[in-house]
Amino acid sequence: MSSKIPFSYIVAVGFMLFALFFGAGNLIFPAMLGQSAGTNIWSANAGFIITGVGLPLLGILALGFSGKSDLQSLAGRVHPLFGLGFTVALYLSIGPLFAIPRTATVSFEIGIKPYISEGSSVIGLIIFSLLFFGITVYFSLKSSSIVDIIGKFLTPMLLIVIAVLIGAAFINPMGSFQAPAENYVSGAFFKGFQEGYLTMDALAAFVFGIIVVNAVKDKGAATKKDIMVAIAKAGVIAAGLLAIIYTSLSFIGASSVSGLGLLDNGGAVLSGASTHYFGSFGAILLSLIVFGACLTTSVGLITACSSYFNKLMPGVSYKSFVIVLSIFSAVLANFGLSQLIAISVPVLVGIYPLAIALMALTFLHPLFKGKKEVYQGSMLFTFVVSMFDGLNAAGISFAPINELFGSILPLYDVGLGWIVPAIAGGLIGYAVGLLKSSTSQSSEAEKAA
Repeated sequence: MSSKIPFSYIVAVGFMLFALFFGAGNLIFPAMLGQSAGTNIWSANAGFIITGVGLPLLGILALGFSGKSDLQSLAGRVHPLFGLGFTVALYLSIGPLFAIPRTATVSFEIGIKPYISEGSSVIGLIIFSLLFFGITVYFSLKSSSIVDIIGKFLTPMLLIVIAVLIGAAFINPMGSFQAPAENYVSGAFFKGFQEGYLTMDALAAFVFGIIVVNAVKDKGAATKKDIMVAIAKAGVIAAGLLAIIYTSLSFIGASSVSGLGLLDNGGAVLSGASTHYFGSFGAILLSLIVFGACLTTSVGLITACSSYFNKLMPGVSYKSFVIVLSIFSAVLANFGLSQLIAISVPVLVGIYPLAIALMALTFLHPLFKGKKEVYQGSMLFTFVVSMFDGLNAAGISFAPINELFGSILPLYDVGLGWIVPAIAGGLIGYAVGLLKSSTSQSSEAEKAA
């Protein structure tokens, strides 16, 4: 079988990967970043692109490079228990804890809230979330092509509407960039870097990666080199599209403050911008398309999470997981979009460094010959620092620890203090691995003598 994959197929896989990453929820974060960053938009956007686009691409490549069939086996290189715990935490994060509830709140924020009174928003969200997840359950339990059809039509339609909105914003900006909010006055790049965590795409890359790897294998990619080249080309296509859209939406957010004011979340920014340029018709059209895209994302995530947990616990049926996860997501959705984002930040700040470290170790695996001590040392040291970063993000501060880490760890004050410990932990683990190997060889030599 020839390993030569047609470029047209690579393009198709690239667009498929883009569609997997590009949920309607991803629209809201760059728009809000632009509003907050103001005149510092470009440095903040650069940081956002690294974590919101670059890391998902690396995650896809890492899974292909590893040769593993799923995330749990890859993370199991640290330890089987870590592999299980990390995978469960990741599925919960991109599933019922944050990403799935967000599909309902984004839909409500853009499609319903602008048209009802402020006093009706609470009961409105309750009713909407029940209907939204009722529909999600229906489609998740039906092996129907309807969801695939909706996805194929809605993703292009959503892109067309967003492209028109972006074009209008560049041709006729709502206003000039305003002064940055307090968090973006200094260190805007690093703030944008952490904001990119909210897309959760680097975490999702470990789940989506196997889909892409299998797609290129089925088309004839036989060797690791063939697989890596194919998924790299497809990944660059998806990453390029994401980078263009994120940057454009950041621009819309930054230019909207003088016209819309400083809003609570990116959903309100997009809704206000579409109304500003196209009136009520444009806003309604955007609302319908975003609703459909969010519904498709919700069904996909519920299906993926239910399948994984059913595999993990075969005694509980897939149907039971669909219902339970949907009910749980509906409850969390009623916290509201802004609150849901605020709740997710500490968890993502804590878990993202572990995902980044795992990606780096995967690429370096041949260099240290896969010694498990390297994985364990690096991940342990990373976790210690990222745990306190997460607690700080949650408003739980340990002053002595922060002072100590701040004095000895570079970039700790901008949330990247885990980098040096990750490297140090890996080096220590490597030394321990060599020592164990040397001791083992000595023992065997003594036995042989």
